[in-house]
Formats: sequence, C-alpha cells, structure tokens
Amino acid sequence: MFENLSDKLDRAFKVLKGQGSITEINVAETMKEIRKALLDADVNYKTAKTFTDDVRQKAMGENVLTSISPGQLLTKLMNDELTALMGGTTADIELKASPTIILIAGLNGAGKTTFTGKLANYLKTQKGKKPLLVADDIYRPAAIDQLQVLGQQIGVPVYANLESKDPVAIAREGIALAKQNGHNVVIIDTAGRLAIDEAMMVEIEQVKAAVNPHEILFVVDSMTGQDAVNTAKVFNDRLDFTGVVLTKLDGDTRGGAALSIKSVVNKPIKFIGTGEKMEALDVFHPDRMASRILGMGDVVSLVERAQQQFDEKEAAELQKKIRKNKFDFNDFYSQIQQIKKMGNMKDLMGMIPGVGKMMKDVEVSDDAFKSIEAIIQSMTPKEKENPDLINQSRRTRIAKGSGTDLQEVNRLMKQFDDMRKVMKQMSNPAAMASMMRRMPKM
Repeated sequence: MFENLSDKLDRAFKVLKGQGSITEINVAETMKEIRKALLDADVNYKTAKTFTDDVRQKAMGENVLTSISPGQLLTKLMNDELTALMGGTTADIELKASPTIILIAGLNGAGKTTFTGKLANYLKTQKGKKPLLVADDIYRPAAIDQLQVLGQQIGVPVYANLESKDPVAIAREGIALAKQNGHNVVIIDTAGRLAIDEAMMVEIEQVKAAVNPHEILFVVDSMTGQDAVNTAKVFNDRLDFTGVVLTKLDGDTRGGAALSIKSVVNKPIKFIGTGEKMEALDVFHPDRMASRILGMGDVVSLVERAQQQFDEKEAAELQKKIRKNKFDFNDFYSQIQQIKKMGNMKDLMGMIPGVGKMMKDVEVSDDAFKSIEAIIQSMTPKEKENPDLINQSRRTRIAKGSGTDLQEVNRLMKQFDDMRKVMKQMSNPAAMASMMRRMPKM
C-alpha cells in the first residue's frame, strides 16, 4: 500500500536535500515532482493541483528556522496537508442508539460481505457489542451462505429469510429480531449494485427509508482507484452515506482513492481492510496514514495491535519467567501465534519508522514462521520446557521430524539463546542502566 507513492515522494524531497534555504525555484521543482507522484497514484487531478498549490503557498510563507532544513520543513508541511486531505481527524463509528442500525452499500465485488463480517467481529471484540448480521443480498446465490459462514467463524448470529425476495421486508424482520433478542447493533449486508442501475438504486433508497439507519457505510475497492471516487460521488448523491470503507489495501493499489475520496464526497474514511482475515480491519487514522506515506512509520497503530493480542495476565507471567531465565519454547511458540494474529508481516514492518523503505522490494510471506513452528512442534514436551537439553543428536532428530535441515535448527537455537540473554539483561534494572550509559558511545 502506497509503496510507489512513498518512493516517488522521497525522490521529490531529494530536490531540496542539501539546499540552504527555501526558494521559489526549488519549491516549484519539488511541487512539480510531488504533483506527478500524486497523479501516478491515481489521485484526482483537481485534488492533486489544489494540494500542491496549498503546500507551495505555505512553504513560501514559512520563516525557516536555522535548525530545520528545507527538506524537513517540506516533510512537515506535507504531513500536515496529507492529514487534512484525508479528513484531518479520526471518524469512528457512531454507536449511541440501541440497536444501532448500520447499512452496508457498494458495488459488486467491493468486499461488502467480508467487511460486514469484519465489522461485526470488531464491534464484538473491541467495543463489547452484541451484533446481529442481516443477509439482505437476495441476488448473489452464495451471498447468504458466505455471511452465515463468516457469522459462524466469529460467533455472531445471522438472520436470513430464504423464502423472501423483498430486501425491505428482510431488513425490517432482522431489526425486529434484534430487538426481541437484545442485540444492540444490526448490520445489514445489501446486494452489490451499479450506480447506473436505476431499479437497484431505488431499491436501496427504499431499504434506507424503511429502516432509517444510523450509519450508512459505502464500501470501496481501493484497487479501482479514481473510478472508486467517481462511483462514491454518485452513491453519496443518492444515499447521503455517513462514511467510506476502503477494502483490499493490502493489494497492489496506488492509493489514489484514499487520498481523493474525502475531498470529492466530503465524507470521512472510517475503516480500511488490510487482508482476508476477520481481524484485518483498522479504524482509519488520517495522521497515521500520512506518516506512513511519508516513510515515517506508524508506531501507535503497531502498539495498539499488540495490545489487542497480548493478554496482561499472560504478559505478567511471562515477565516473571524472563526474570528467572525460564523463557522456553512453549512461550516462544505462544508469542509467534500472537504476532501472526496482528496481521500481515510486511504491513507490520512498514509501521516501524525507516523499515518500510528497507522492505520495499522484499517479499515477506505470511508463512514466514512456518519452518520455526515446525521445528518447535517436532520437540518433545521436555525439550520445549528445557531448551538446554537439546544437544546435537536431538537437533538432528528435530531437523528430520520438522522437514528442515540441521543448519536451520542450529540457527534457531542460536537466535533463541541470544534472545534469552537480551531478555534477561532487559529485566535487570542495573544491567539496563549500564546499557543506557553505554549507548552514547556506541
């Protein structure tokens, strides 16, 4: 996501690298490169022009401090303007009513049903809600089955009426059932439709009028670029939706939809989908996304994802074991499972400042831990609890049992041993203080 744009913006900033001051000439040259980068990312032309004009005007109006280079100043201005362009502030979902009714709309194939499941999972696990899903797509044969499978996967009930061909009636019935069974959120998954299909557009307007939703979320496939923005405008004119959802941001997308859509329809992006898993849904934070586009990482989101996966009680127990140097392969395996739940590995690495650029051309498979897991699973319970027992003959047996070679097992054992030493040092306040004192000399 945004890799090409980030790379091109980085090259554009090099125009100012080493320059002693901001001048009209070097800013104009940089803005020309930035505008080209935005257009290549499929950003709306008018949006790109207005954006670069605003940045240029602010750059020329700044009194540059001697401690700030022109490149640093422009990066700061770009960060502020990108944040404003994508909405400025985070717009979370409104959940004041009970039940809160959420209507999902969008084109065919945009990922509405998958998002519906992800949203229910998010509201259940992160917001403590009791959602009900309503299967209101009466046209796509597998839509109801898909929603029921997702509902079963996340432990959320699904209302479906296989006998009815009236989406308005189905939506009403779903809401009535939710009230009856104490569900405080109802998410209605509607059929995909083209904006030029008048009958289908009238149908969703009728559903909206019948259920009076508190939120209407328009789901956009971000890989369709500028077409997604144009479609959003037509849907907004008919439905006046409350927010946008960008799906498939883990794909080969240029990012133009994310940068253009707020300025075109004046509605906030509320969520982004970053993978197929039910956990792969993030609240959209304009400031954090701007930081990532400019290659500055997103440590806050990384920490939030970690907090969602790591149990406090478990972490306290683990800390005790580390202090006593009792960290074993059972603990290590557990940590791997929690990291995997945090999302795509390359996406996680991109949240660490500076690492995103290093990983630009590196493919990181979701199976990155596969061989490590196989090695650990080939150990006996006693070996997992007492790593020091694993001598050369045991390593040979583990390699054969895991389908890896001895070199891989030896490498894992060394890395594990080094990690235990570092953990032990970090748990010792005196050792940590000594390490901090040595840092300036390193």
